[in-house]
Amino acid sequence: MARREKITGTSRLPTHGPNAGWSDERLVKACLDGDEQAWSALIDKYKNLIYSIPIKYGASPEDAGDIFQAVCLELFSQLSNLRKPAALRGWLVTITAHQSFHWKRKHRKRTNVEQTTLDDDAFGADPAVPPDDVTDEAEREQIMRDATARLSPRCQEMIRLLFYVEPPLPYREVAQRLGLAVGSIGFIRGRCLKRLQKTLLAMGF
Repeated sequence: MARREKITGTSRLPTHGPNAGWSDERLVKACLDGDEQAWSALIDKYKNLIYSIPIKYGASPEDAGDIFQAVCLELFSQLSNLRKPAALRGWLVTITAHQSFHWKRKHRKRTNVEQTTLDDDAFGADPAVPPDDVTDEAEREQIMRDATARLSPRCQEMIRLLFYVEPPLPYREVAQRLGLAVGSIGFIRGRCLKRLQKTLLAMGF
């Protein structure tokens, strides 16, 4: 019987397209110059970040998809107004969090008073300010995605299989999927994590 597994949002690693690994500054410039591949690469890089935030707010996959589309439209129309391309990630977090919060406020109107009270307790009394823990967590996850995307494909896949598949896979199955000896998993795992740590340090984290 085939094993059913759940992949967490952080595990969806960026693909290795022609623009993979580009800095945000380079991607933004290419997008503003009309490079369609750069637009695709930009969305591919940040799609998990954008999608994960409404999910953290309690949105259904369908509602999260609607929010994703709204954020993409805002990105397309407002990117030229971004003064510092290096701030793109934080800008997207802010846009998506506010779109998600607007969805949450509309959603509250369809709930009863008791549920609204519970929502107020969970999200704070001020409906205008997204909770920091939601945006901070989403940004940390994106940093990990960016860092992992700079590793070799084998390290990317090993990290995904070992840390982001639920339920956790035994070493034997990880080894089988990667075509490695079971005894080598621990060593390669350690080497990949060291490379990830160095990458994070090089990124300033």
